[in-house]
Amino acid sequence: MTELTRAQDLLATTILADGHNDLPWALRLKAGPNPVEAVAGVDLTVPQPTLHTDFPKLAEGKLGLQFWSVYVPCQFEGDSAVTAVLEQIEVVHQLAERYPERLRLVTTADEAEAAFADGRIASLLGAEGGHSIAESLGVLRILRRLGVRYMTLTHNFNTTWADSGTDKPEHDGLTEFGREVVREMNRIGMLVDLSHVAPSTMRAALEVSSAPVIFSHSSCRAVNDHPRNIPDDVLAQLPGNGGVAMITFVPAFISAAVTEWDNQLEAAMKAAGQEFLNLGERGRFAETWDGPPKPKATVEDVVAHIEHAREVAGIDHIGLGGDYDGVGALPEGLEDVSKYPVLIAALMERGWSDEDCAKLAGRNTLRVLREVDAKQ
Repeated sequence: MTELTRAQDLLATTILADGHNDLPWALRLKAGPNPVEAVAGVDLTVPQPTLHTDFPKLAEGKLGLQFWSVYVPCQFEGDSAVTAVLEQIEVVHQLAERYPERLRLVTTADEAEAAFADGRIASLLGAEGGHSIAESLGVLRILRRLGVRYMTLTHNFNTTWADSGTDKPEHDGLTEFGREVVREMNRIGMLVDLSHVAPSTMRAALEVSSAPVIFSHSSCRAVNDHPRNIPDDVLAQLPGNGGVAMITFVPAFISAAVTEWDNQLEAAMKAAGQEFLNLGERGRFAETWDGPPKPKATVEDVVAHIEHAREVAGIDHIGLGGDYDGVGALPEGLEDVSKYPVLIAALMERGWSDEDCAKLAGRNTLRVLREVDAKQ
């Protein structure tokens, strides 16, 4: 039996959970903000070459549970951010209604396991960016009632109450209101997602949170010194907290060569008077930039981050968060959602047991869901 066959067999019976997929926003970009039109505009039952995610790829990739990102860019503020996040929540609901034989909306670990047993992809929602609640705990509670299971405290820019990892520090991590947000998330059973936030915010949230936290799509700063990655001292706190770091596949986060290329792009954008943290501007600029060709990341780069996170945080505190359809390209070998078995096979080739691979794939994430719910 090859390691790839062994990985496929494992994922046929073990839930593979991914912490972050941006398909809902990719559909919005294709067909506009109307959720019905966004979902109706693309037939996901057939291969979609311009998307990382469709149902043929998902079937090959053996995905069992997906946190669909209800992402809102930081350019949306106040009421417009609330409107946009509600529209994106409706996109995921529309997906589940359009493809009931493929997807099932769930909110708990038990429901996720039942969906997997029925041959459906257990679908949960994650709000990316605390600006989407417009400084309202009432909106936060509404998102939870609508099925949102995690919120990323920031995106690329600071909020008024939390520092982002890619913005200039303003709050020494969390303001008092930011701490109140974390406590309220604990109370209502919403996972605190620390991807995108500054290390000071990570530490403050871990200090405040009485429930396990997650990193929905981050990698390791000790392996590649990128501000979107997790420092070792924070990884080392996860066993005490019970949380999970879901290692991401984003080339700029995992590969030093790609990070350096990104730094050159940022400098060129700054010289041209453009904002690197504005993802729309960045994409348009990169298309016409006459800089060096972008290097490729590899499966081995991802493996290096996973193994480092395991060494520091332990096998019970790691997971996967690919960020498919949230970036232009993924590593060679992990180009789309069909490739998860390739990654698991690579770990098996390095001596990982089936049990360890099962924990990484989804058991740790399901445990966190259960523990957060038990604390309500």
